[in-house]
Amino acid sequence: MEEMPKTYDPQEREPELIQKWMDAGCYQRSKGVGDCTVVIPPPNVTGILHMGHAMDDSIQDAIVRYNRMRGRSTRWILGTDHAGIATQTKVDKKLKSEGVSRLKIGREKFIDACWDWTHEYGGTIVSQIKRMGCSIDFSDEKFTMSPEFSRAVRKVFCDWYHDGLIYRGKRIVNWCPNCTTAISDDEAEYRDEKGHLWFMRYPLVEPVDGVEYITVATTRPETMLGDTGVAVSPSDPEKAKLVGANVMLPIVNREIPIFSDWHVDANYGTGFVKVTPAHDPNDYAMGQAHDLEQINVFDEHAVVVEGYGEFSGMSRDECREAIVKWFDEHGLLDHIEELDHSVMHCYRCDTALEPWLSEQWFVAVDKLKERATEVVKSGEVKFHPARWTDTYLTWMDNLKDWCISRQLWWGHRIPVFYCEDCGWSDALMEDTDVCPKCGGHHVHQDENVLDTWFSSQLWTFATQGWPDDTAELEAHHPTKVLVTARDIIALWVARMIMSSLYFTDEVPFHDVFIYATILAKDGSRMSKSKGNGVDPMELIKMYGADAMRYNLLTLITNNQDVKFDADIDKQTKKLLGSPRTEQARGFVTKIWNASRFVQMNLDGYAPGAPRVETPEDAWMLSRLARAVSEATEQLETYNLGDYARNIQSFFRGEVCDWYIELCKGRLLDGTPEEKLQVQRNLVYVLDVSMRLLHPVMPFVTESVWDALPASGLDAHDAEFLMVAKWPEPSELAAFVDEKAEGDFELAKRVISCVRSTRARYRLSPKAELDVAVRCGEAEAAVLAGQEGFIKSVGRVSELACGDVQKAEGAVSVADGTLEIFVGLGGLVDLAAEGARLKKELAKAEKDLASVERTLGNQGFVAKAAPEVIEKKRAQAAELTATIDQLKSQIADFE
Repeated sequence: MEEMPKTYDPQEREPELIQKWMDAGCYQRSKGVGDCTVVIPPPNVTGILHMGHAMDDSIQDAIVRYNRMRGRSTRWILGTDHAGIATQTKVDKKLKSEGVSRLKIGREKFIDACWDWTHEYGGTIVSQIKRMGCSIDFSDEKFTMSPEFSRAVRKVFCDWYHDGLIYRGKRIVNWCPNCTTAISDDEAEYRDEKGHLWFMRYPLVEPVDGVEYITVATTRPETMLGDTGVAVSPSDPEKAKLVGANVMLPIVNREIPIFSDWHVDANYGTGFVKVTPAHDPNDYAMGQAHDLEQINVFDEHAVVVEGYGEFSGMSRDECREAIVKWFDEHGLLDHIEELDHSVMHCYRCDTALEPWLSEQWFVAVDKLKERATEVVKSGEVKFHPARWTDTYLTWMDNLKDWCISRQLWWGHRIPVFYCEDCGWSDALMEDTDVCPKCGGHHVHQDENVLDTWFSSQLWTFATQGWPDDTAELEAHHPTKVLVTARDIIALWVARMIMSSLYFTDEVPFHDVFIYATILAKDGSRMSKSKGNGVDPMELIKMYGADAMRYNLLTLITNNQDVKFDADIDKQTKKLLGSPRTEQARGFVTKIWNASRFVQMNLDGYAPGAPRVETPEDAWMLSRLARAVSEATEQLETYNLGDYARNIQSFFRGEVCDWYIELCKGRLLDGTPEEKLQVQRNLVYVLDVSMRLLHPVMPFVTESVWDALPASGLDAHDAEFLMVAKWPEPSELAAFVDEKAEGDFELAKRVISCVRSTRARYRLSPKAELDVAVRCGEAEAAVLAGQEGFIKSVGRVSELACGDVQKAEGAVSVADGTLEIFVGLGGLVDLAAEGARLKKELAKAEKDLASVERTLGNQGFVAKAAPEVIEKKRAQAAELTATIDQLKSQIADFE
């Protein structure tokens, strides 16, 4: 048996293992009892890995690896999204840098350029996912613009069109003047901005009771060119007399009516609201209700259209400035107030969106949402954590028709064809240039493409061969779980459920796991522009993939957001380090070193079953059985954070710090029979532990498992750990021994108190101490039965238990129901130690008083950064705990 290297190098070992796993076909679908099919949320084809991807993929891989080991049929489907706006924006930018215009080269050549871009940059994120160790089937990659996927997208459109679920209509949409396309409500990003509220006078056509004009308040003076009404609240009696009157709209000299509508807040501004149906959703609704004209004053670039004199040709901002100036010069600008308000921006280019009336394609959702709501209410689809169920149901309750058209060239072109000769139109599965009605050749296809989410909603079934009845679809649909972010519950999760129910008569997945959003260290959102983003590949270079993955899983709680602990150079924006990931790497090292120690002490080893020979054996095997049961339950119920944290606590705290340490005596000084049995126990414990740890830390566990001999009870049952059997709780149930655990834990508490006392007073580890334990009769009996163990491990010379008294020169340590007296005798100068402690106490109290004065300074609290205040509070809490401990120690001496 080749000795394990002294140090574990993840940069060398991890790529080696990835290649071995892939060469052996371990990543491809496995067969078994039960199914675990997972679809990866398709990242943008030209994207790169970010922390959200890393969290998502770590969770998915843990689920897939666990289920593979559990003997279930597993299939993890890889694929990327064509990312309509994102890719078109990048290609547009590249062409402009080369002096090429998209409009000049035309649609066909531009699409060719998009394909070239996709082929050149499309593999980056896939290679990064591979480096993470994701056991995904890379040989079967999908793409939302592939011919087979495009066919599925087209069928969905045509079927819904012919079933009356897709229609074309003129509606208000969120329009990006830069990308020149519609943006969905869910993709718009709101940002608080400093703005103004302009109060502008509109003259009445005929005075009413001496009133010659009204004053409207608006944040968008530039849209007044398209006003077709003024609204007041029905609950505002003072303005009731003006309802029915007309005002003369300045500049354009358009008569527009004053009417009442419940959309108006009587307390906002002046209570008079200008109504521009083509440039505001609420105004559009009022316009529909009161039959107002809809007038677009902007073109697709948010430039004022012809017909408005000097204002035509101006941008939105230029028009705003000019309108305000005109009103001021004509004595119609009442006043201006400052106002902070929320403004929608394009999620891709950051341009302020324009509510814009345009003709678009929509999905009528009323026939889809009822069943999609019911499957979640009934539990057929479950959200984890469960609180996200309400988010989903609330969104479904308020669901409006979905705008699916985008004014782009890159994407799935809407398959509707029009005849210019006879007016025929229809949605077709195949392109045509001949009208089937009149035989004319003046036929053209709709210019728009489909929203990217329209194609990705088919992800669970179109990736498996639908609309054909394939073996994959029969065996692997519905999928097991979708792992995704809360941001796209509405954009993607809900739409997947609606489309899957409609076309396959099945839910797309049984479970939805929503992971927390990863924020920067200061609690802000990570972004490149802020320079606070963390590159997962940099973390892997620094610490290895195991450490990064493990750290991410330990961050999972029921919280909505988590802060990622990373230090970044503010000037260079370079990652300096991540303390928590550093700790995770320390755990990797701990696993390696502990396993290496065992492997180095296996001379004479022969496979055989584990057996209880000592109290620590009984305790360890019982704790191992419980760890298997707990980890299995946590992974089955998607409590991955608890799983990751608890498995570390078990392996580091119980296997390494206690059991391996306690076995050293038998390994080094035991009889041949004792040595062989403890070897068998250790190999078995390590074997099972590596299997438990594998889903979250695949690389180091595979390396350790490969270096270990067969454990005897369950010999190496596979070439690789990743395809070995998961330890079944029922197979270890016989090891569970509550009494052995309880007895051992009691002894551990005594030993731990002795050790902490030894460390506190800087005593030699070899110095033997007299110990007395004040406890009840039952506990005394248990401790008496383990006297030899406590004396040997704790280096205790004399042990007394029961109704004992504190001896002179002893210090007391309280531990739950136990009060432990540790005799220091002549080992410590009690007077000098007491004086030293009092000196430390005085300093700690002085430091605490200083910190409390700072926190009590209102000026400091008002001006200091939140993290500085939090650090001060943590310092105060730490000093308070130190003071309490010092007082307790001083009391011992007195």
